[in-house]
Amino acid sequence: MKRMRVEQKYNVRNSITRAILVAVAIVLQVWIIYELLVAVNEYAPWIEGLLRVATLATAIGINSEHKNAAFKTPWIILILALPVLGLLLYLMIGSSLPMTKMKRRFAVYNSELDRLMPQNPEDMKTLEAEDPELANQAHYLCSHAMYPVYRGTDVVYFSEASEGMKAQLKALREARKFIFMEYYAVEDREAFAPMKEILKEKASQGVEVRFFYDDIGSIRFLSKTFIREMEQAGIQCRDFNPLIPFLKVFMNNRDHRKMTIIDGVTGFTGGYNLADEYFNITHPFGYWKDTGVQISGAAVRSLTATFLMMWNASFPGNVRPGVLKYLEPSVPLPARQGMGWVQPYADTPLDREHTGENVYLNIINAAKRYVWISTPYLILSDEIVKALTLAARKGVDVRVLTPGIPDKKMIYDVTRSYYTPLVRGNVRIFEYTPGFNHAKMFVSDDVTATVGTFNLDFRSLYLHFEDGVLLHECPCIPQIRQDFEKMFGDSSEVTADYLRDAKLLKRIKRGLLRLFAPMF
Repeated sequence: MKRMRVEQKYNVRNSITRAILVAVAIVLQVWIIYELLVAVNEYAPWIEGLLRVATLATAIGINSEHKNAAFKTPWIILILALPVLGLLLYLMIGSSLPMTKMKRRFAVYNSELDRLMPQNPEDMKTLEAEDPELANQAHYLCSHAMYPVYRGTDVVYFSEASEGMKAQLKALREARKFIFMEYYAVEDREAFAPMKEILKEKASQGVEVRFFYDDIGSIRFLSKTFIREMEQAGIQCRDFNPLIPFLKVFMNNRDHRKMTIIDGVTGFTGGYNLADEYFNITHPFGYWKDTGVQISGAAVRSLTATFLMMWNASFPGNVRPGVLKYLEPSVPLPARQGMGWVQPYADTPLDREHTGENVYLNIINAAKRYVWISTPYLILSDEIVKALTLAARKGVDVRVLTPGIPDKKMIYDVTRSYYTPLVRGNVRIFEYTPGFNHAKMFVSDDVTATVGTFNLDFRSLYLHFEDGVLLHECPCIPQIRQDFEKMFGDSSEVTADYLRDAKLLKRIKRGLLRLFAPMF
């Protein structure tokens, strides 16, 4: 056992070394390209004219794109101020051209989903009759993101990640056909150990097991030997968008989803990854608060579709028909007695539809009595700031809960820079005193809630692959409200502290951070 732990630490140390070497290699390549462009510009004066034209054309092109203004403004400023460096950085991490191939693969599978994921018209008619406003939200996700709304799905809410883990282990032991898992961060240590043993056992019994993790998210915890170990146990294992020592602009878009699907009838998702800190085995930032949900029934079909789309479209190769076989109508789903309406959904940076942001905006705009929000990071678009403050000024109880102990101090400064415009618009701000609040969820009017992986920041809403579950009139919604009330009781309200302007130097620092935060 001691030898295994030493080898594990050695492998992870190698993985971190790989990350450092890759980062150095990329920086070196950027510097070489930059120096070449500058040198060419000096020795061929006519190239300066072309560069000016390219700079202006790029700036005009960015401004004409159908993107959030907070994204466009910093790129335009950087390109006009530093043409060579600005253009180079934009081509690396700002342009969508590098995602073209992956977009094509996703488009093929999307066309299959049109057939495999139809909305039950009777369900939609029933919802429209019960609550037209809720039906509008459901219609948006169904028509623009291809995720139907379902009846007859049981939902269990977990107020702690450890509760979700216990339920997952139990459900995994009962798997008979397949297990699909997709996580941003996986740490091969104490919390994950019992899960890994179950996965190996199930694979040996003939259960199809697929395991998918993000390379950047797990690079502190895993090395490439992890994939070999899993595959030797009969588990199909892949890392998403691996870090490589060459300029690869798509590297900026990460798989931030967190889900487990078992036999197509049981699904889990929420804010927690599979690493020790999420279960308070370690405490790098005080007490770690995280939440999740378990869904059982027809709505799990949407989670299955989300996983299969990502699994198949993320890797080069010929697009093969039939890879979405687990969604075929011939695959039966057991009848459930779940009350309310359940609508799993996902978002991708490969299209122009900002699904996660629109779900949040719809909840805010529809709120009549209250809307409470939990997010670890608060980096807001003008649209969300306006929606939150307008709702609060109309008399809606709008509250935002953020961490009391940050995991990234610079991002924490950006988060706090948004407090002043919010509190001036009557929004109440709470910081979770015991530690790091990582839960990502909304609850409104005791009727609507969403739990998932979307942070309330630019990376989650525009750059990452994310997922969530929208809940309408489900029995678990009062439990979510009660959990919010407990978190508010454990938090410090800082609203009054941000009614005044900060000191000049701090305002300048925060202004710069806010300006360029959407780029990275």
